[in-house]
Amino acid sequence: MYSFRTKISDKNCFYCQAPLYKLGDGRVKCSYCKSRYSPQKLQREIDLIELFCRDFTALKASKELKVNYITAKKAFDKFRKKLALFLEDEYEQNRQNLLEYDEYLYLDSVKRGDKRYIFDGFDFLTFDYGGRVYNILMPSLQKYKKSLLDDELEDIYYREFSKFLTIYRVAKISSHENTIVKFWRFFDSFFRKYKGIKRENFFYYLKEAEFKFNYPKIEERIKILKEVLYF
Repeated sequence: MYSFRTKISDKNCFYCQAPLYKLGDGRVKCSYCKSRYSPQKLQREIDLIELFCRDFTALKASKELKVNYITAKKAFDKFRKKLALFLEDEYEQNRQNLLEYDEYLYLDSVKRGDKRYIFDGFDFLTFDYGGRVYNILMPSLQKYKKSLLDDELEDIYYREFSKFLTIYRVAKISSHENTIVKFWRFFDSFFRKYKGIKRENFFYYLKEAEFKFNYPKIEERIKILKEVLYF
Protein backbone atom coordinates (compact mmCIF):
# COMPACT_ATOMS: atom_id res chain seq x y z
CA MET A 1 0.00 0.00 0.00
CA TYR A 2 1.43 3.35 -1.05
CA SER A 3 1.86 5.91 1.75
CA PHE A 4 0.48 9.28 0.63
CA ARG A 5 2.31 12.39 1.81
CA THR A 6 -0.21 15.19 1.37
CA LYS A 7 -3.11 15.35 3.80
CA ILE A 8 -5.90 17.82 3.18
CA SER A 9 -6.90 19.73 6.30
CA ASP A 10 -10.53 20.45 7.13
CA LYS A 11 -9.45 23.34 9.35
CA ASN A 12 -7.12 25.40 7.13
CA CYS A 13 -7.60 26.39 3.50
CA PHE A 14 -5.67 24.36 0.95
CA TYR A 15 -5.06 27.51 -1.12
CA CYS A 16 -4.16 30.16 1.44
CA GLN A 17 -4.05 28.39 4.83
CA ALA A 18 -6.69 30.68 6.34
CA PRO A 19 -9.32 29.16 8.68
CA LEU A 20 -12.18 27.19 7.12
CA TYR A 21 -15.78 26.82 8.10
CA LYS A 22 -18.07 23.97 7.13
CA LEU A 23 -21.03 24.31 4.79
CA GLY A 24 -24.27 22.42 5.01
CA ASP A 25 -23.53 20.32 1.90
CA GLY A 26 -20.35 18.85 3.39
CA ARG A 27 -17.97 21.25 1.66
CA VAL A 28 -15.83 23.88 3.34
CA LYS A 29 -15.40 27.59 2.63
CA CYS A 30 -12.33 29.70 3.28
CA SER A 31 -12.81 32.71 5.51
CA TYR A 32 -10.21 34.69 3.51
CA CYS A 33 -10.04 33.70 -0.19
CA LYS A 34 -13.65 32.38 -0.21
CA SER A 35 -12.71 29.13 -1.96
CA ARG A 36 -15.27 26.34 -1.65
CA TYR A 37 -14.39 22.68 -2.03
CA SER A 38 -14.94 19.19 -0.70
CA PRO A 39 -11.92 18.06 1.35
CA GLN A 40 -12.70 14.44 0.48
CA LYS A 41 -12.79 15.04 -3.28
CA LEU A 42 -9.71 17.24 -3.15
CA GLN A 43 -7.86 14.59 -1.13
CA ARG A 44 -8.74 11.98 -3.74
CA GLU A 45 -7.45 14.18 -6.56
CA ILE A 46 -4.25 14.98 -4.67
CA ASP A 47 -3.71 11.25 -4.13
CA LEU A 48 -4.26 10.65 -7.85
CA ILE A 49 -1.70 13.36 -8.64
CA GLU A 50 0.89 11.56 -6.54
CA LEU A 51 0.19 8.24 -8.23
CA PHE A 52 0.20 9.80 -11.70
CA CYS A 53 3.59 11.36 -11.00
CA ARG A 54 4.86 8.00 -9.76
CA ASP A 55 3.96 6.38 -13.11
CA PHE A 56 0.86 4.50 -11.99
CA THR A 57 -1.63 3.80 -14.77
CA ALA A 58 -5.22 4.90 -14.18
CA LEU A 59 -6.22 1.26 -13.67
CA LYS A 60 -3.50 0.63 -11.11
CA ALA A 61 -4.31 3.93 -9.36
CA SER A 62 -8.01 3.07 -9.17
CA LYS A 63 -7.16 -0.22 -7.47
CA GLU A 64 -4.71 1.44 -5.09
CA LEU A 65 -7.28 4.03 -4.00
CA LYS A 66 -10.29 1.73 -4.33
CA VAL A 67 -12.09 4.20 -6.58
CA ASN A 68 -13.94 3.75 -9.84
CA TYR A 69 -11.63 3.34 -12.85
CA ILE A 70 -13.55 6.01 -14.81
CA THR A 71 -12.91 8.48 -11.99
CA ALA A 72 -9.17 7.83 -12.12
CA LYS A 73 -9.11 7.88 -15.92
CA LYS A 74 -10.90 11.25 -16.11
CA ALA A 75 -8.48 12.72 -13.56
CA PHE A 76 -5.43 11.43 -15.46
CA ASP A 77 -6.83 12.80 -18.74
CA LYS A 78 -7.27 16.20 -17.08
CA PHE A 79 -3.69 16.11 -15.78
CA ARG A 80 -2.32 15.37 -19.28
CA LYS A 81 -4.29 18.20 -20.89
CA LYS A 82 -3.16 20.71 -18.28
CA LEU A 83 0.44 19.57 -18.61
CA ALA A 84 0.27 19.94 -22.40
CA LEU A 85 -0.49 23.66 -21.93
CA PHE A 86 2.24 23.98 -19.31
CA LEU A 87 4.82 22.38 -21.63
CA GLU A 88 3.75 24.62 -24.50
CA ASP A 89 4.25 27.75 -22.39
CA GLU A 90 7.56 26.48 -21.07
CA TYR A 91 8.90 25.86 -24.57
CA GLU A 92 7.75 29.26 -25.83
CA GLN A 93 9.59 30.95 -22.96
CA ASN A 94 12.80 29.00 -23.60
CA ARG A 95 12.86 28.35 -27.33
CA GLN A 96 15.92 30.60 -27.68
CA ASN A 97 17.82 27.69 -26.13
CA LEU A 98 16.95 25.36 -29.03
CA LEU A 99 19.90 23.14 -29.87
CA GLU A 100 18.65 20.59 -32.42
CA TYR A 101 15.66 18.56 -33.53
CA ASP A 102 14.96 15.26 -35.24
CA GLU A 103 12.04 13.23 -36.54
CA TYR A 104 10.74 10.14 -34.79
CA LEU A 105 8.41 7.55 -36.28
CA TYR A 106 6.85 5.35 -33.64
CA LEU A 107 5.11 2.04 -34.27
CA ASP A 108 4.04 -0.33 -31.53
CA SER A 109 6.58 -3.13 -31.13
CA VAL A 110 4.00 -5.85 -31.90
CA LYS A 111 3.28 -4.21 -35.27
CA ARG A 112 6.84 -3.60 -36.42
CA GLY A 113 7.90 -5.63 -39.42
CA ASP A 114 4.33 -6.18 -40.65
CA LYS A 115 3.40 -4.01 -43.62
CA ARG A 116 -0.30 -4.29 -42.79
CA TYR A 117 0.31 -1.82 -39.96
CA ILE A 118 2.66 0.56 -41.72
CA PHE A 119 0.12 3.39 -41.67
CA ASP A 120 -0.51 3.03 -37.94
CA GLY A 121 2.73 4.80 -37.05
CA PHE A 122 2.95 8.12 -35.20
CA ASP A 123 5.27 10.74 -36.62
CA PHE A 124 6.56 13.53 -34.39
CA LEU A 125 9.41 16.00 -34.16
CA THR A 126 11.49 16.14 -30.99
CA PHE A 127 13.30 19.37 -30.13
CA ASP A 128 16.15 19.66 -27.64
CA TYR A 129 16.15 23.04 -25.92
CA GLY A 130 18.84 23.22 -23.31
CA GLY A 131 18.59 19.60 -22.14
CA ARG A 132 14.80 19.42 -22.18
CA VAL A 133 12.59 18.15 -24.98
CA TYR A 134 9.52 19.46 -26.75
CA ASN A 135 7.47 17.40 -29.21
CA ILE A 136 5.23 18.30 -32.12
CA LEU A 137 2.92 15.60 -33.43
CA MET A 138 2.82 15.52 -37.23
CA PRO A 139 -0.31 14.76 -39.32
CA SER A 140 -1.50 11.16 -39.27
CA LEU A 141 0.02 8.83 -41.86
CA GLN A 142 -3.35 7.17 -42.36
CA LYS A 143 -4.51 9.92 -44.71
CA TYR A 144 -2.02 8.62 -47.31
CA LYS A 145 -3.13 5.01 -47.05
CA LYS A 146 -5.87 4.92 -49.67
CA SER A 147 -3.94 6.70 -52.42
CA LEU A 148 -0.84 4.55 -51.98
CA LEU A 149 -2.85 1.34 -51.96
CA ASP A 150 -4.80 2.45 -55.01
CA ASP A 151 -1.51 3.12 -56.83
CA GLU A 152 -0.14 -0.29 -55.70
CA LEU A 153 2.78 1.40 -53.98
CA GLU A 154 2.32 -0.36 -50.65
CA ASP A 155 5.44 -2.56 -50.91
CA ILE A 156 7.68 0.28 -52.07
CA TYR A 157 6.39 2.61 -49.38
CA TYR A 158 6.77 -0.06 -46.73
CA ARG A 159 10.43 -0.65 -47.61
CA GLU A 160 11.24 3.05 -47.49
CA PHE A 161 9.17 3.85 -44.45
CA SER A 162 10.49 0.91 -42.43
CA LYS A 163 13.98 2.43 -42.56
CA PHE A 164 12.72 5.15 -40.24
CA LEU A 165 10.70 3.09 -37.78
CA THR A 166 11.66 3.36 -34.15
CA ILE A 167 13.61 0.13 -33.94
CA TYR A 168 15.84 1.01 -36.88
CA ARG A 169 16.16 4.71 -36.19
CA VAL A 170 17.30 4.29 -32.59
CA ALA A 171 19.74 1.53 -33.52
CA LYS A 172 21.24 3.71 -36.23
CA ILE A 173 22.10 6.60 -33.93
CA SER A 174 22.42 4.80 -30.59
CA SER A 175 26.11 5.72 -30.39
CA HIS A 176 25.14 9.37 -30.00
CA GLU A 177 23.95 9.81 -26.44
CA ASN A 178 22.18 13.09 -27.01
CA THR A 179 19.04 14.31 -25.27
CA ILE A 180 16.75 13.48 -28.21
CA VAL A 181 17.84 9.84 -28.42
CA LYS A 182 17.52 9.48 -24.64
CA PHE A 183 13.96 10.77 -24.84
CA TRP A 184 13.05 8.36 -27.66
CA ARG A 185 14.26 5.43 -25.59
CA PHE A 186 12.41 6.76 -22.57
CA PHE A 187 9.25 7.15 -24.62
CA ASP A 188 9.46 3.65 -26.10
CA SER A 189 9.76 2.16 -22.62
CA PHE A 190 7.11 4.51 -21.17
CA PHE A 191 4.52 3.68 -23.82
CA ARG A 192 4.70 -0.10 -23.43
CA LYS A 193 2.57 -0.08 -20.30
CA TYR A 194 -0.40 1.47 -22.12
CA LYS A 195 -2.73 -0.68 -24.17
CA GLY A 196 -5.45 0.36 -26.59
CA ILE A 197 -4.83 4.11 -26.66
CA LYS A 198 -7.06 5.86 -29.16
CA ARG A 199 -5.21 7.67 -31.92
CA GLU A 200 -6.81 11.00 -30.98
CA ASN A 201 -5.41 10.68 -27.44
CA PHE A 202 -1.83 9.82 -28.42
CA PHE A 203 -0.75 13.47 -28.27
CA TYR A 204 -1.56 13.71 -24.56
CA TYR A 205 0.35 10.55 -23.70
CA LEU A 206 3.28 11.92 -25.68
CA LYS A 207 3.09 15.06 -23.55
CA GLU A 208 2.95 12.99 -20.37
CA ALA A 209 6.19 11.29 -21.43
CA GLU A 210 7.70 14.67 -22.28
CA PHE A 211 6.85 16.04 -18.85
CA LYS A 212 8.19 13.02 -16.99
CA PHE A 213 11.40 12.97 -19.03
CA ASN A 214 12.01 16.67 -18.44
CA TYR A 215 11.26 16.30 -14.73
CA PRO A 216 12.54 12.91 -13.54
CA LYS A 217 12.29 13.77 -9.82
CA ILE A 218 8.95 12.63 -8.37
CA GLU A 219 8.58 15.48 -5.88
CA GLU A 220 9.23 18.08 -8.56
CA ARG A 221 6.57 16.52 -10.81
CA ILE A 222 4.03 16.61 -7.97
CA LYS A 223 4.87 20.22 -7.12
CA ILE A 224 4.52 21.37 -10.74
CA LEU A 225 1.27 19.52 -11.37
CA LYS A 226 -0.29 20.95 -8.21
CA GLU A 227 0.72 24.46 -9.26
CA VAL A 228 -0.70 23.90 -12.75
CA LEU A 229 -4.00 22.67 -11.37
CA TYR A 230 -4.58 24.86 -8.36
CA PHE A 231 -2.44 27.98 -8.26
